[in-house]
Amino acid sequence: MRIAVFVDGANFFYLQKNCLRWWIDSKKLLDFISEEYGDIVDATYYVGVDSTKNQDDYLKFLMNIGFSIERKDLKTIIQEDGTEKKKANLDIEIVLDMFNTIENYDMAILVSGDGDFERPLKLLKARGRKFLVMSSQGFVAKEIREVAGMHYKDFQCLREKLEKDQRWTMEREQGIPPIMSPSPVTPRWA
Repeated sequence: MRIAVFVDGANFFYLQKNCLRWWIDSKKLLDFISEEYGDIVDATYYVGVDSTKNQDDYLKFLMNIGFSIERKDLKTIIQEDGTEKKKANLDIEIVLDMFNTIENYDMAILVSGDGDFERPLKLLKARGRKFLVMSSQGFVAKEIREVAGMHYKDFQCLREKLEKDQRWTMEREQGIPPIMSPSPVTPRWA
């Protein structure tokens, strides 16, 4: 089966930081998907980029293991109380890519719990496409969970298979996304 992986980077980061409280090894994630579901034909990581922070090493690591990177600059939004919030919503890009490449895959794997994906998942189902949602209880929107039904994997159940090595303890405790080795890694499924 041909698999396309779509990772909502912001959702993925906050899922790990605020819900799981452990970090997922992205290479282990791709290996798991390949072993369990089929040949990965495309894997895309969608991320908002903050020019004040260096994300380059982490994004290079993702590229080295096989992800394509879709970037969007973060925008500063002034809240009603005057505080600033940085945001880069890539939901539209994810949905457009899902449907513009629909003939290239048999199954879409969405790594996100964002409720905005309810309608696109219903449309994938209506078009006869298989899909899987990967997120975690307490972070996945009720609407997504209802649409996914049995086509849902909770990361809490996959900790043993996906958790980063313990050498990342310091970064994890500080709430910093671990920077992986920038050395090239050939994806097993490439």
